[in-house]
Amino acid sequence: MEIAVNDIAEPIPQIDIPGERTVLIVEDDKSFLQRLAKALESRGFIVTTAESVADGLMQVERSAPAFAVVDMRLGDGNGLDVISALKRSRPEARGIILTGYGNIATAVTAVKMGAVDYLAKPADADDVVAALLAHDNTRIELPENPMSADRVRWEHIQRIYELCGRNVSETARRLNMHRRTLQRILAKRAPR
Repeated sequence: MEIAVNDIAEPIPQIDIPGERTVLIVEDDKSFLQRLAKALESRGFIVTTAESVADGLMQVERSAPAFAVVDMRLGDGNGLDVISALKRSRPEARGIILTGYGNIATAVTAVKMGAVDYLAKPADADDVVAALLAHDNTRIELPENPMSADRVRWEHIQRIYELCGRNVSETARRLNMHRRTLQRILAKRAPR
């Protein structure tokens, strides 16, 4: 997955970040991790990185940062565990979730666990910084193009799938759908 970093070769002006500037990035895609870390450093953050949930939890325990950018699905578990630990150690910390598997159910879960935002990959470094620094009372603009009916159906199926612990058979039973039909839907990309 690629991250747009607005041409890192050119110097990027420092952003005035009030207070502490520490950020933890937990991502198992090494090249993505390095590009995002470099982009955030060039924007005035003091970056610590981790490539697994275990390493991320250790970093939080060692020194809980003011900000965190965490991948949802990591090789050794769920990135929400890192967000949850960060919020216990430092309640005012602001964490966001990055994922290539965007759906409403996981976004809701991320927010309930303490994330302030949820961004789909590939994420632009400016979007990551904006999400980290956004004020809680920032009003979200209405979408110009709301979700299609197909997308709403797909989101509902994803939500039930997540609630069933990603068990295809149980999800198919609850949706009154044939298991193979559900598997085909889950294998496809989300409709627009």
